Formats: sequence, C-alpha cells, structure tokens
Amino acid sequence: MYAHELISDAIPPVRTTDTIHKIIDRMTEFRINHLPLVDDNQYIGLISDYDLLDVHDHSLLAGKLILSLYRPFVSEEQHIYDVIRLLFEQKLSLIPVLDSNRKYKGSISINAIIEHLATITSAKDPGGIIVLEVDNRNNSLSHIAQIVESDNAQILSSFVQSFPDSTRLEITLKLNRTEISSIIASFLRYDYHVKATFNDSKSDDGTFDRYDQLMNYLDI
Repeated sequence: MYAHELISDAIPPVRTTDTIHKIIDRMTEFRINHLPLVDDNQYIGLISDYDLLDVHDHSLLAGKLILSLYRPFVSEEQHIYDVIRLLFEQKLSLIPVLDSNRKYKGSISINAIIEHLATITSAKDPGGIIVLEVDNRNNSLSHIAQIVESDNAQILSSFVQSFPDSTRLEITLKLNRTEISSIIASFLRYDYHVKATFNDSKSDDGTFDRYDQLMNYLDI
C-alpha cells in the first residue's frame, strides 16, 4: 500500500489566514498535536502544539507568527511502512503528503495508521493467536503454513520479530479460527516452541496435559 491510498481530507490544513484560536480548536477537535501549514497548496511546514504554548493573543494569524517550523512529509508514492517509520521516529500525530511537484495533497493521521494496521493484521477479525519461538536458521514459513493448513485452518496474518544479540525469532500467527488446540499440538509434535497462545476457545480442554502425558509415555 502507498501513502496516497491513506490520504484523508477530513482534517483540513492550517492556512496562513487562520487564527491561533482556530488552530487550537482544530487540534482539540481532531485530538492531534500537529497540523500542516499550507499557502495556496504549497506546504510551508508543520505546526506543533508546542509552537502555540507561548502565544497569548489567540486572535493572531498563523502567517504573522514566527514559528520554528520543520517540514516532515512523505511523497504520495512512498510505501506505508515509510509513513509508519516517520511517524514513529519524529513522534508525530499526523504527516503531510506531497505530490511529485511538492504540492500538498492531504495528510495521514496516526489514527488512520492504526485502523490500517488493524486491517492488515486481521486484528478486527476473530481468531486464535499463536506465538512461536524459533531459531533463525530453522525459520521455514512454508512449513509453518503447511502445519496450519493441514488442520483446515488458514493464517490471516503473521509477523516476525528479531532480537539483538540473539539467534532466536518470534513468529506471531493470527489464524482464522478460535479453536486452535489441535494446531498447537501439531506444532509441539514438530518440536516447535509455542511461546504463547491467545483467544483459544478450548484452551482449558486439557490438550496440553494429554499431549505431555503421551510424550512422557513414548519416552518410557
């Protein structure tokens, strides 16, 4: 997904003719800490709520203020991961989007990013979650998917987390069903380390205990 697909005009930019009172009201209304300052579709910079702390005359116009504006932005063809990275690195509540001619196209708010992440990770859909801990040399996503699909289930989303100074990885799987005890047992049978599970509708059915008892019996 590209930045232009998440552009919203729901939050209007600040114009140089807008008063400080109007800017503060808009930040309060949309619960954001930043607003783009635009003049005739030319992006001037980003106004932060910190810029307005020492302004006592709220009837002043934005164009009359001496602001320490900085100009973070993304182009409309940048990937959504770049948008997320910039919002995180610069602690922004909103990021302006510009076209190839540096014209202001709109903005992407942190709330829009959260909604997008909820969609692509299937967080809004019901389903069990399995967290596996694996060695990065034995990280076979195809084998993991095969185990899940062999139990007539599907992986809705997955992501991998690495750790500094470690050869271990965490693989989080969001599945399309909440009854995942048999899938957990399959992972254990293939010697995967199941670190955690969530939303398992039959988590208390004793599957883990019976599986452990079986393994202990086979070891005798």
